[in-house]
Amino acid sequence: MEFKYTLDQIDELARQLLVHFTNKTILFYGEMGSGKTTLINALVKALGSSDVATSPTFSIVNEYELSNDKVYHFDFYRIESIEEALNFGIEDYFSGDNWNFLEWPERITELLPKDSNSILITKLEDKSRSLKLTITNKNLTENNAMTVPKF
Repeated sequence: MEFKYTLDQIDELARQLLVHFTNKTILFYGEMGSGKTTLINALVKALGSSDVATSPTFSIVNEYELSNDKVYHFDFYRIESIEEALNFGIEDYFSGDNWNFLEWPERITELLPKDSNSILITKLEDKSRSLKLTITNKNLTENNAMTVPKF
C-alpha cells in the first residue's frame, strides 16, 4: 500500500496504518530526516499512549506505556555489530507480545522476524512524504493489495 501525506495528516495516517498491521513488529526504513521518529510518535499516540516518542539513537531502545501493552522503539543506527543487538536481548523483545518499532532495521537484517511489517518513507520535493507499507503474514507478502483511502 502506498500513501502520500504531509505532517498535518500524520495522525490520520497512523490510525489507518494500525488497522492494516498484521503483527506488532514494524520495521521503519528511510533516509536520515525522512520522518521515521515522527511517524512512530503518531503511532504511539494512536495506540493511546500519552508518552512522546523521541529517537533512542543513544539509548538504542525507548519504552512507551499503553493501557494494556507497551511499545519498544529501537534505533539501530549506531549498532556496530549483530552481537551488540544480541547482547541487549533483542530476541527477547521479538519473542514477547509487545509492539516493536525498529528504525534502521537493515543494520540487523539477519535477526529480524520474517513476518514483520515494513514501512519505507521517502521525502518528496514538495515537503510531503511517500510511505510504502509492506505487510508480511507468514509466507505471504502483500504490496498494494488492499484498498486504503489516499491522503
